[in-house]
Amino acid sequence: MYGPLWRTLPGPWWVKALIVLVLVLAIVAVLFMWVFPIVALYMPFNDNTVGAPLPLPVS
Repeated sequence: MYGPLWRTLPGPWWVKALIVLVLVLAIVAVLFMWVFPIVALYMPFNDNTVGAPLPLPVS
């Protein structure tokens, strides 16, 4: 999968590496700006199941 992608990119190896780096950074940015916030609405991480602490008994 990565071989055909690498061969289709133009330029020498350092230009290909720069293009791949920019593509990876763009994908990460899209994930953090749009995908993760939408998915977070459906995740149960913010559902608290622990109640308030019980008061300590006075002796």
